[in-house]
Amino acid sequence: MALTPRGDVLRTVMDYLERESRDSVDRRRDLWRSISDKFIRTDDGSYTLKSEAGEAMHTRVGAITEAIEKFVKPTVSGIKDDLRVLDLCSGLGYNTAALLEFTDASSVTVDMVEISAGTMATALIVPSPNPAHKIVKGAYEDFLLSEGLLSLRTSPPAPSGIELRVHCGDARAVVPLLEREYYDAIFLDAFSPRVAPELYTVEFISLLAGVLKKRGVLATYTSAAPMRAALIEAGFHVGQGPVFGRKSGGTLASMDPRMVRKPLDWRDERMIALSDAGIPYRDPELSADALEIMGRRRVERMSARGVTRISSAVKTPLYLGSEQVEGRTGRRVRRNLSRIGIDDPSGPEALYIICPQMDECICGCGEDRPASSRDRVISMRRRLMDLVNLRHLADKAG
Repeated sequence: MALTPRGDVLRTVMDYLERESRDSVDRRRDLWRSISDKFIRTDDGSYTLKSEAGEAMHTRVGAITEAIEKFVKPTVSGIKDDLRVLDLCSGLGYNTAALLEFTDASSVTVDMVEISAGTMATALIVPSPNPAHKIVKGAYEDFLLSEGLLSLRTSPPAPSGIELRVHCGDARAVVPLLEREYYDAIFLDAFSPRVAPELYTVEFISLLAGVLKKRGVLATYTSAAPMRAALIEAGFHVGQGPVFGRKSGGTLASMDPRMVRKPLDWRDERMIALSDAGIPYRDPELSADALEIMGRRRVERMSARGVTRISSAVKTPLYLGSEQVEGRTGRRVRRNLSRIGIDDPSGPEALYIICPQMDECICGCGEDRPASSRDRVISMRRRLMDLVNLRHLADKAG
């Protein structure tokens, strides 16, 4: 299921534009006056909508401000020559508008991917929060004109050196058609994984790895464990993005560890590496709907819990290495650990598993601390599987 703005808003917009095409009269100001109460005005003056699932498209802090802080600055700062960006789920066009306002690159190419033509049409109605948004409107107008959904172009042409290419369709079908290792940055701005996991699967993230330059950076606002796990499984180094407008920071990822400057929090590393919460979404055929993808992950979590992964209940992996685990929580932690063969939260098995996170070896292995979050996650996961396999061998021998 594609998540798009509310259906009543999209229908009203498309009806007005159909009348505009029929009469060759610009009716967009009238339309805005009639539907502006359906929009939410954010703190920076930009407007946002809620989706059919009830999730807001942007934070109340402001779409443009959030785009600059979470997507643009962390990915393209310092690029002065040709800049190439893939804007996924481009929506009302704010991320690209923020990019154009911020960058001083000599030339800019943006591939904007949006599944809903109605959302593009809605972007034409919304008052532009900055001058660059009018350039985005022009690109959307060109696409809608080419599809016969519009008859009037009211926006100025793009300045020399700026090329905006619009793709309307499921990103899972569009990305395989794009040039490999082409982009300096990818803005992954889909709705959250809990309601729209289609663009957070291992398979889709692997497609993105193929079109991003080796030193390119992928940015997304979400910090969800299954999404970060998918990035790691697809070969990315992963770190924290800026905290802005939301309770937690987003995520930055690159094939080059030098491009990820702030590692994940140790708690996030551990939950991704060791618990069933770190099992990613999967979509082998790149065609499943949200319910199927979530159902597949739910089954995989249930199968792994207590077998190859530690239960995520009460965030059990975070207590590994702790000598003080008391009360009801302590009993649950010990029970969850015992199911996978760890008898003591501070025993040798526990210390062996979490040693990669420590500045100095605590288990006697003598290995250096892995340099990146990705490497620490992989090392802890390997050590957990070492213990699981030893337990299975012991059970067979017994």
